[in-house]
Amino acid sequence: MRVVIVTESFPPDVNGVAHCALQTARHLVRRGHTPLVIAPAVADPAADAGAPCPVVRVPSLPLPGYPQVRVALPSRRVAAAIAAHRADLVHLAGPFVLGVRGMTAAARLGIPAVAVYQTDLVGYARTYVGTGEGTAWRRLRAVHGAADRTLAPSSAALRALEAHGIGRVRLWGRGVDTVRFRPGLRDPALRRELAPDGELLVGYVGRLAPEKRVDLLAGVCGLPGVRVVVVGDGPSGPTLRAALPGARFTGRRTGADLARIFASLDVFAHTGPYETFCQTVQEAMASGVPVVAPAAGGPLDLVDHGRTGLLVPPGDPDALRDAVAALAAAPDLRAAYGRAGRAAVEGRTWEALGDELIGHYREVLHERTAVAA
Repeated sequence: MRVVIVTESFPPDVNGVAHCALQTARHLVRRGHTPLVIAPAVADPAADAGAPCPVVRVPSLPLPGYPQVRVALPSRRVAAAIAAHRADLVHLAGPFVLGVRGMTAAARLGIPAVAVYQTDLVGYARTYVGTGEGTAWRRLRAVHGAADRTLAPSSAALRALEAHGIGRVRLWGRGVDTVRFRPGLRDPALRRELAPDGELLVGYVGRLAPEKRVDLLAGVCGLPGVRVVVVGDGPSGPTLRAALPGARFTGRRTGADLARIFASLDVFAHTGPYETFCQTVQEAMASGVPVVAPAAGGPLDLVDHGRTGLLVPPGDPDALRDAVAALAAAPDLRAAYGRAGRAAVEGRTWEALGDELIGHYREVLHERTAVAA
């Protein structure tokens, strides 16, 4: 198959959309298919040197107040690149701006499209604007309603899409690299560096932005014998450094360095209530680390409450603190949750999820052929 992946973000960006688009392109190449990526332009002209396939960059601007996020500008390159690639199918990754243009081009060219829902844009509108949820849903209905199939990453996301009038939705999760993220990378030297007095390490990994609610960890910072480690960067960094006394901020970490941090934690605490999936929860589980997460969105599918971790009411700092305190006081329970978490994700490889995605592509192509006949 010749597949064009139109994505709102791609490496060197570090986020769920970029990572999933990269893994999709890699898997298509491994399986003998021919992908092309269309993504917003980034500052580094050498950014695509290691990409698994050709990348077409569309002019973009940094999002005001959040320069790490770039938004594509109107460009004829999208339709031209799809046509030049002679695409059999267009894959829209987290479509909202660039993806809308990709959907329009696919429809004009008569090419089937699969739209992958990845970002809770309604939750972002609620956080950053205070209103605008209706507008966000209208935008989502417009692009996903035009797609041949929408893939939702979790059962909560699937229910939300269907409840707001978006049809042809199927479930497609995310893979996790269980070779990179594994318990054997636990590093005593790193633990001494992060917690010189032998404190229990409670970690958050992700963007530092208002919708992630990392501020909820303030109560955890006050627990005796606990050290909070915050991994990531973003616009909320300066505010969080003031709000989380005693926490260690590492900045953004990737690759083997990130895997070593995950494995060296005692508890992983996720705080954001708007996760359509939450890849960092899977990475913590693969690392053998028990998880505390909000009982909302993607974590509902990932965390088996009382077996691999604990789910708490979203936005409740006391419940979050109490859950961490309970695990801090029970090392045997932490170990049991960690083992169960690792076992739960061992089959969720990117290879398995990639083959599942190709199955969705084939079904969509078959449906289009059947209708044409």
